[in-house]
Amino acid sequence: EVVVVPPFPFLAALSKKLVDSPIALGAQNCHEAASGAFTGEVSVAALQSVGCRWVVIGHSERRQLFGEGDERIAAKMFAALQGGLNAILCVGETLDQREGGATLSVVQEQLTAGLSKVTREEMAKVVIAYEPVWAIGTGRTATPQQAQDVHAAIRRLLEQLYGPDVATATRIQYGGSVKPQNAAELMDQTDVDGALVGGASLEPRSFAEIVQFYRTSK
Repeated sequence: EVVVVPPFPFLAALSKKLVDSPIALGAQNCHEAASGAFTGEVSVAALQSVGCRWVVIGHSERRQLFGEGDERIAAKMFAALQGGLNAILCVGETLDQREGGATLSVVQEQLTAGLSKVTREEMAKVVIAYEPVWAIGTGRTATPQQAQDVHAAIRRLLEQLYGPDVATATRIQYGGSVKPQNAAELMDQTDVDGALVGGASLEPRSFAEIVQFYRTSK
């Protein structure tokens, strides 16, 4: 399954291009309120009106640059799912947190908070994306084993929260300098179900290679 997630100004035009395509459209963010005076923000209903089926919530840049905390991310998850969108919830640690041995505790806290308003039934519409902040746009990538360790921990937490069937069914993506050269070894890991592709998605050939690898190998 492939979802493209462009900046807001290109959503409507791209939606027309994707008619009768197997590729779905998603947004990079949404506002938690259904309506109101929030100049510059975009509601779930507005996203749906231009053909969006997915939304990314809690991306590290939203957390770090725009000060989005766990409570607001939980509210956005609630709004997206209640409004009929599928959600990609991002979690991940900074370099200082990893070097301080806090990776799993940070990810657990972000995941637990982000899913706090999500029901067991709604988890069918949720994808988790683990994106170590230190690997986003830096050229540095978590080793396959590092990615697997965190993904396995996420799945264990999902099992505690929702039971083994939901944990098994939930897709957990890896994001952080994914490119054709490392996609195979990353996605070969047991608990890595796909990729949240950043910079490589701006190169059509690179993105296509990643998509084709996943489609032919799992």
